Amino acid sequence: MRRGDWMLSGFALAAAMVQVTSALAQPLEKVRFGTNWVAEAEHGGYYQALADGTYKKYGLDVEIVPGGPNVNNRILLPVGKLDFFMSANSLQSFDAVAQNIPTIAVAASFQKDPQVLLAHPGKADKFEDLKKLTLFVSNEGVASYFQWLKADYGFDETKVKPYTFNPQPFLADKNSAMQGYVTSEPFAIETQGKFKPKIYLLADYGFNTYSTLIETRRDLVETRPDLVQRFVDASAIGWYNYIYRDATAGNALIRKQNPEMTEALLVYSIAKMKEYGIVDSGDTVKLGIGAMTDARMKSFYDKMVQVGVVKPGIDYRKAYTTQFVNKGVGLGLRPK
Repeated sequence: MRRGDWMLSGFALAAAMVQVTSALAQPLEKVRFGTNWVAEAEHGGYYQALADGTYKKYGLDVEIVPGGPNVNNRILLPVGKLDFFMSANSLQSFDAVAQNIPTIAVAASFQKDPQVLLAHPGKADKFEDLKKLTLFVSNEGVASYFQWLKADYGFDETKVKPYTFNPQPFLADKNSAMQGYVTSEPFAIETQGKFKPKIYLLADYGFNTYSTLIETRRDLVETRPDLVQRFVDASAIGWYNYIYRDATAGNALIRKQNPEMTEALLVYSIAKMKEYGIVDSGDTVKLGIGAMTDARMKSFYDKMVQVGVVKPGIDYRKAYTTQFVNKGVGLGLRPK
């Protein structure tokens, strides 16, 4: 290399270092992200990104605002008290359009909704056998996925009893089934009932909503797309690190915010998310965690209209945007 070339390379390297140093010196942008429940493994990717510094690397100072039984974080998003919100499923995004609420889904952290029906061993050897059982389903479940079960599989609403998020009625009645999340309720049954329940993940039988979506305001998408992109990308990397790498930092932060959470349940939940492909399956294999597609959204919207859960005629395409996903961010962290 000629001396002049070396000097040029040296200047270029120095300039690059100055740029990096300058970027690092920039103040972090404060972001408030609300979840829809108390801290748990189902939020793990976000806590991981906060705990291991991923958000910071993306120039973000993120505050996670937990939800809970007496907290409604969703109403804080459109009024500007939150910048992002973790919604339960695509139905909430459709509802925002129907109610003319200026929010929009920008990523789907879960490719599969973790909703399951649990049965006692030997009482439901196949999915259709659940129709014979007493079903403990919440009011929200009856108004949403149960309408699809009625239409597509012939389930009978007269067999439904209220689910109060207490497994005891199910444990006491062997001819019953109970709703739950694959990441938590089976663990409770194994712990309290001392048996492994039969698990049916509704997503594997056609309930193809996205779940644990990241929502934000439309104005933020329009005026600060760079901020939205950084939050979506960093969250995806957080999820890769949480489910495939060392989740210690994320779990520690979860337990700090929710001292009632046990390490055993966190470990169980991560294992089930991997086993059932809750976070990483289907389109995410090529497109990356957070993926959404127009075809999938249309399919679920059409199903929900057909069973009367969603009103026909809304422009469901306003419920989401694929602008910030499907770019393969973090795929290198996925095990080969």
